[in-house]
Amino acid sequence: MNIGEASEKTGLPTKTIRYYEDIGLVIADRQPNGYRDYSAEHIIRLSFLKRAREFGFPVEDCRKLLGLYSDEQRHTSEVKALAAHHLEELQLKAQEIQGLAETLKGLVDACSGQDDDDCPIIAELAAKPADTNA
Repeated sequence: MNIGEASEKTGLPTKTIRYYEDIGLVIADRQPNGYRDYSAEHIIRLSFLKRAREFGFPVEDCRKLLGLYSDEQRHTSEVKALAAHHLEELQLKAQEIQGLAETLKGLVDACSGQDDDDCPIIAELAAKPADTNA
């Protein structure tokens, strides 16, 4: 099937599929006319990548996971370690986002929303970080 059909089947944009090919994650066969030709196995791999990216795995971790997926001799401990590390990163990011949300809520609550010059949101965004020389 061509790249458009592969895009429809996987839900991935054609640009993403081309990118995955450019970086060697999925290598499509080529028809005699040079067009990409995707098999059912390519669709499985592309769908695997899509799902891994939905979980937020970085591209290089996706490469490792795809390799482990393809390796029938894989050790699940490798998969678990990779996923556990990513889970820790997601949890840290969630804490950071929660902190930002709490700070922003405080700023929104403090802002009168009236037509005055005193806006704590703008003041916070314009504040220079303590360790900058600018």
